[in-house]
Amino acid sequence: MTARCVYVLLLPALLAACAPAQQARQAPVTASTSVSQVSFYPFQAGLNWSYLPDGDTQGGQPYTLKALGPSVFGSVQAQAYNLSGRGADQTSYRLISAQGVQLLGFRKPGLSVRLDPPWQEALAEESWKVGLAWQGESDITVQSDDGRTNVSGKVKYSYRVLDQRSVSIGTQSYRVWVVNRQITDTVGGLFPASQEQWFMPYVGDIRTPEGLLLTGRNFAGGQP
Repeated sequence: MTARCVYVLLLPALLAACAPAQQARQAPVTASTSVSQVSFYPFQAGLNWSYLPDGDTQGGQPYTLKALGPSVFGSVQAQAYNLSGRGADQTSYRLISAQGVQLLGFRKPGLSVRLDPPWQEALAEESWKVGLAWQGESDITVQSDDGRTNVSGKVKYSYRVLDQRSVSIGTQSYRVWVVNRQITDTVGGLFPASQEQWFMPYVGDIRTPEGLLLTGRNFAGGQP
């Protein structure tokens, strides 16, 4: 009787020991690019930034901006950036050098927006100072993926550097250039009319023209 009881008690343990071990959940396969140095206007493939809308609470779903590296927009080689999160999916294409930043256009699911000549988003690295101003005008074309033009017109933009000051977001402090950007267009207000942007060299946008605040990044930044 005692032996039978012992056998019954041991049986579940024996069965458990013989059962195949459950495999641990495997992490998804991802690729990453290491970055050894960041330029004045950061564009190196592998850079990531996280943003939250101004006024949002910490812990909300962030927007993520990723530097994708060299790509082709139309027939022009450019630096690509992808912004995602909260339903957004936009890839922008820029020409970047020590002489400044030019926006060629961007793609969203189902359509492309092209700017000709490219939109001058920033001037030469050494030109930054309070009072710096520039302006321009581009033809803008919105096309669907089948090549059909949905709308075309013009966009006029102007920039002015208003100040250089220290700002804090959470526990992080930044020394930024405060820039006012004003835009008018003939394609139904595709861009907000007036916006404030905070830019920090070797880090990027601390406040984007769309009102997103930097909450994280995967690199230290800072002048080499």
